[in-house]
Amino acid sequence: MKKDIHPTYRPVVFEDVSAGQRFITRSTVQTKDTTTWDDGKEYPLVKVDISSASHPFFTGKQKFLDTAGRVEKFQRKFAGGYFKKKG
Repeated sequence: MKKDIHPTYRPVVFEDVSAGQRFITRSTVQTKDTTTWDDGKEYPLVKVDISSASHPFFTGKQKFLDTAGRVEKFQRKFAGGYFKKKG
């Protein structure tokens, strides 16, 4: 491999902001935030909105975030005979 062209692969802490869960793994992601892990060392911190701790597939809980009536608009648009042949 060529030297000095690959990103640094290092331990990084990922925090799920909706579930409050944190986990440490290795990544090349760049971030300015840092946090202290249980071992007393400081690691880069990446905040994520969804992880396995909060995703409906893994938790079994379904959440609907309806912004500006999008679900109702979709249901009205595709209700009835939308896909029927015309004429």
